[in-house]
Amino acid sequence: MNSKPYVFLARRLYIALLLFLLLFAPPSLAGAGGPPEHGYLVELIDKALQAKLASEREWHLLLHYRENIFGGHTSEQDDPGFFMSPAGKTDPQAELDATLKQFFSEELVGRSNQPAQCAFIARYHWLQERLQFDDSRLPKLACERFDRWFNDFEAHSITLIFPSAFLNNPASMFGHTFLRIDQKGQTEQTRILANTINFAAYVPPDAGIAYPIRGIFGGYSGYFSTYPYYLKVQEYRDIENRDIWEYRLNFTEHQVRRLLMHSWEMGNAAFDYFFFKENCSYHLLALLEYADPTLHLTDEFLVWTVPADTVRLIASKPGLVSGIAYRPSRSNVIRRKREALPVGERELAHRITQDLGELTSPAFAQLDLKKQAFLLDLASDYLRYRSETADSPPLEWKERNRAVLTARSQLRTPSEEFKVVPFAKQPELGHKTSRAAVGGGWRNNDTFEEVTVRAGYHDLLDPEVGYTPDAQIEIASVSLRHYNRMDQTRIERATLANVLSLSPIDSVFHAPSWKLNVGMETIKHNECQLCSNGVMNVGIGGAMESRLLKREILFAFGEAEANHSRAYEEQHRIGGGGTVGMLVDVTDQWKIMATGTYLKYGLGEQSDDVRWFVGSRYTVAQNWALRLEYNHRDHDNDVLFSLQAFF
Repeated sequence: MNSKPYVFLARRLYIALLLFLLLFAPPSLAGAGGPPEHGYLVELIDKALQAKLASEREWHLLLHYRENIFGGHTSEQDDPGFFMSPAGKTDPQAELDATLKQFFSEELVGRSNQPAQCAFIARYHWLQERLQFDDSRLPKLACERFDRWFNDFEAHSITLIFPSAFLNNPASMFGHTFLRIDQKGQTEQTRILANTINFAAYVPPDAGIAYPIRGIFGGYSGYFSTYPYYLKVQEYRDIENRDIWEYRLNFTEHQVRRLLMHSWEMGNAAFDYFFFKENCSYHLLALLEYADPTLHLTDEFLVWTVPADTVRLIASKPGLVSGIAYRPSRSNVIRRKREALPVGERELAHRITQDLGELTSPAFAQLDLKKQAFLLDLASDYLRYRSETADSPPLEWKERNRAVLTARSQLRTPSEEFKVVPFAKQPELGHKTSRAAVGGGWRNNDTFEEVTVRAGYHDLLDPEVGYTPDAQIEIASVSLRHYNRMDQTRIERATLANVLSLSPIDSVFHAPSWKLNVGMETIKHNECQLCSNGVMNVGIGGAMESRLLKREILFAFGEAEANHSRAYEEQHRIGGGGTVGMLVDVTDQWKIMATGTYLKYGLGEQSDDVRWFVGSRYTVAQNWALRLEYNHRDHDNDVLFSLQAFF
């Protein structure tokens, strides 16, 4: 049966009804007040219907529509002022019709309080291009605010910025992304003066412990904003000591303009912020998709969005990235400069930061001018670092730095270029953030097979390339194990969060190491051979680095732990103790970790635990690794060999 006549008739009835409503409704159209403009609106709506513009990808990108599982569409945007139709969040056609109608009006809309032609300028330009507006029947309004904003950028290209992970801030534990708008003729040095486009949640200063909970479940609103790049560099590189990676995108002038027009519209938008899904990276990908609709980026992230994965995706698109630049954190600049010095000169540079009298010492005076300049540059780097990160008042550090800079200026010797080699390579070279493993092993008198799936992100034995060194973040991991002798299948381990940060201490850097583990494990205790045991463990300690082999980290923690299990006499126990351990890079592919733990429980069941762990990982390829692990705990021995795949 041919349905085309019925579709045509329905469309005509719709247009006739719309014309009737427009003609007899109270006039609210700009400069209108009369049927001619109403008639042109009907023509435009009819033309848009025939062209099926409401179903086109670009319209859906502009309104951030996503397909529903059971049909239809819903916009991810959550501010009612972003829609011109009351049904706009779920009805692309109604929103397109209402948008066309609002283009005839000078009524102020959205949070930006502008006429729709200016508040939603990307919509206007796209519809103008597709429908070929007649300027004599739909006059174009002057959008002076947008023109000033756009011209201030002097935009020539777009760069994706990735500050690396920072474990001491929950919002930055997985890294961050934002966009920099580069001007024509800028150099690597002057690009710090460019502006940025950033998306982040608005979090009240007194959020406290509610912050991570509300952030996970969408309890905050996220907004787009614009900041000078040098402020973001100061925040991430200088204060939080995070490396910054810059990915120049190969966008045309037309694509840059499209991105900025849609970014302007985002000033009227707000999104429910979900830490693991609709976060900083996800909504930036939507901007890039509108700049170049052939890109399909957000479709790759259905469950969670990790910033490093978005960088990896963008880097994988042929021809999209035209260049990569690296801005080392201030702490890494200091570390690399210190590594380049003999021990005596390294200690002299540090003494200068503590006692300016060292500037007149024989040890300093006998150095050639280039070496003196290098030591003073290093001392100044450290004093600036301390003034921006020290808990104590920074005035003393600033005064010392001023004196060092004065001495440096008197040398009249230019600083030689010093290339900083990153401790962690760029993120696209690292393994993907989810992991699955299959393996088997032996536990006491039984053999087993095991399957593990981990949502994210990285642990100390995972291949380190592309990740923050000596840092671990494991989220949502479950291991299913089948014991052959007992013919029993059970959840062996379940991890909600296992976070650990090792910060090697030396004469310059004194940050503590810390850890947090919340989850469930299987134990053998008393008469129970295989019992589920709830665990919450927290610890604080210190670490130090050595180079006896390739690189080793020695660490120690004081810690507290609470357990809950039916294996205990009172079903729980609470105590404390300590862990010592060693993390060794044998080669670039081979890493070993060994730990020993003693815990004494004084509350609930009074008992103690002595534990040993030895693990070894060998990297086969970027996303493949082999691992051998041994666990000992109170007459309970467990050996597991597994093949791990990252996805």
